[in-house]
Amino acid sequence: MSTTTVSVSGMTCGHCVSSVSEELESLAGVEAVDVDLNAGGISTVTITSTEELSPSEIGEAVAEAGYLVIANEA
Repeated sequence: MSTTTVSVSGMTCGHCVSSVSEELESLAGVEAVDVDLNAGGISTVTITSTEELSPSEIGEAVAEAGYLVIANEA
C-alpha cells in the first residue's frame, strides 16, 4: 500500500470534498481518500492506493474537480 498526502486549496464544504474524493477514487489503484477539510483555507487530502500515484495524475484529478493541489508529499 502507498499513502500520498496533498494540500488542496479552494475547498469550502462537503460538496467540495465529494467532488475531489470522486475524482481521486476514479484513479487506478486508489483504495481510499480521506479529506481533512479546512474551509476557505488549505485542506489536507490523504490518498491510499495499491501503487504509487504520480503527482501529475493526482493534480489532474483534483483540477478536474475544480481545485488546485498546492503541495504534494510522499
